[in-house]
Amino acid sequence: MSALEQFIDDATLVASAPSLPVPPFCFGAKAKVFPDNAAVANYEKSDWSPSLSSTLYRVDGWGPPYFAVNSSGNISIRPHGKETMPSQEIDLLEIAKKGYGAHYQGVFPVKCNQDRFIIEDIVKFGSPFRFGLEAGSKPELLLAMHCLCKGSPEALLVCNGFKDAEYISLALIARKLAFNTVVVFEQEEELDLVIELSKKLDIRPVVGVRAKLRTRHSGHYGSTSVVADGVSEAAQIYCELVRLGANMRVVDIGGGLGIDYDGSKASDSDVSVSYTLEEYTETVVKTLRSICDKRSVTHPVISSESGRATVSHHTVLIFELKQHCIRQFKQGALSIEQLAAVDGLHLMVSKAASEPSSLPVHTYRMNLSIFTSIPNYWGTGHLFPIMPIHRLDQRPTMRGMLSDLTCDSDGKLATYIGGESSLPLHELDGNKNGHYYLGLFLGGAYEEAQGQIHNLFGAPNVVRVESEADNPGGFIMTSALLGPNSGDLLQAMRHEPKAMVEAFRRRAEELGAVGGNQDGLVTEALAGGLARFVSSWPYLMATSTWGMPPVTGNGFF
Repeated sequence: MSALEQFIDDATLVASAPSLPVPPFCFGAKAKVFPDNAAVANYEKSDWSPSLSSTLYRVDGWGPPYFAVNSSGNISIRPHGKETMPSQEIDLLEIAKKGYGAHYQGVFPVKCNQDRFIIEDIVKFGSPFRFGLEAGSKPELLLAMHCLCKGSPEALLVCNGFKDAEYISLALIARKLAFNTVVVFEQEEELDLVIELSKKLDIRPVVGVRAKLRTRHSGHYGSTSVVADGVSEAAQIYCELVRLGANMRVVDIGGGLGIDYDGSKASDSDVSVSYTLEEYTETVVKTLRSICDKRSVTHPVISSESGRATVSHHTVLIFELKQHCIRQFKQGALSIEQLAAVDGLHLMVSKAASEPSSLPVHTYRMNLSIFTSIPNYWGTGHLFPIMPIHRLDQRPTMRGMLSDLTCDSDGKLATYIGGESSLPLHELDGNKNGHYYLGLFLGGAYEEAQGQIHNLFGAPNVVRVESEADNPGGFIMTSALLGPNSGDLLQAMRHEPKAMVEAFRRRAEELGAVGGNQDGLVTEALAGGLARFVSSWPYLMATSTWGMPPVTGNGFF
């Protein structure tokens, strides 16, 4: 027990003093106030006020300028004395409470990354904290139900998104299977469906309502002031629903917890935030607690859907630069031989004399598709940290703009962290082992989920790595998942690879017959080679998958 708690426990109120409203107050091990019985009775019958308490305990005398009784009837600390603004006052009761009256249990929005292993890990390691999942479609709900079979029975399964009868039925069945399912209404029509289907299935639903806040923010909360505004509005709505008789239990503040992608700590940036995780959580809890206390509403369980903050750091996209292209000459004033000589001389002088910021700029080819692996850059201009993962003990001698494998003018990265139009890079020929690898960081949220198959480039290969607790710096590759091959990508667009190969075979047979090839050897070899192409990886390979010796006789190879 603290000294303050012991003091409060020792304080006694005894009726014997002859006068009020200014009774004698004795400081010591036991504080005693001695009002007379009649006066106490009179005060019990009248409306007591914080100002009377201030007079009773002589706060008006010993408190200024640092202590006062506030309108809530609590002692306030004014840290700046007379200069303290009302918003700067500290309610001493909040300190005495030492916490929040409920707990936190978040949910991971599956839309951020539907990868099985990621979600299974979130459920596994989040189980002691009742961490759950949020789904926005029927496939996501099925996925979430399956993963939560091994999660905490208290974990929330939040069902968002627009819903038809099948979606709601699946959510109700999940409730029947003892998942802690909450159906969140997006529109009024869903209420009628839930009532109808819950009666039909004899399942009592748990429901929530989405609040369209007037506090606006784009993508994520850039500052704690915006966080406080949004949470304040949500808390007031929650308290109003309680006042109207709703049996409320949880406030889900949604997403919005931002990631500092460029390290600028800027509140007005689309790729940065000006607060820490601790400042964010303190703002949320303090705001909810303050409003609920003022409205005499029990503190709700706090939930959030901070998907980006949960998984952004888990993925590093590693890609190889396969080549860099010589700058195109456009004017026609020099021959190609002259251009090569001038470029070579310029490069040699620049490497010897230039600072990294003024190095010559070349185009480096990435062995990936921006539309597949970095869709948010193409779609929204979102920036990610990109840098070499090795050779960092060497001074960069070039600056590069990165271009992908697609035949699209948008398939290039023209802007980088810090507003730069190029990256300081190393010369490819300087790497003795022939490989030069770059990494894209903080791309664990949305990039894998939103990737397209533009030019029929599919997802890259994925390696799952875990650290070894008993081996500092050691790691284990627990799985390696190959990306889709050419046939898989063709099937995704409703083509039939087997039918394609068979059509190629028939065409080869027809052409072989015309060319006089009667033994069918060339036809079989050609058809077999085409079948291997269908099962090959769409990205650049170090060796060919063709693997067929040259055939002479009819010009096929």
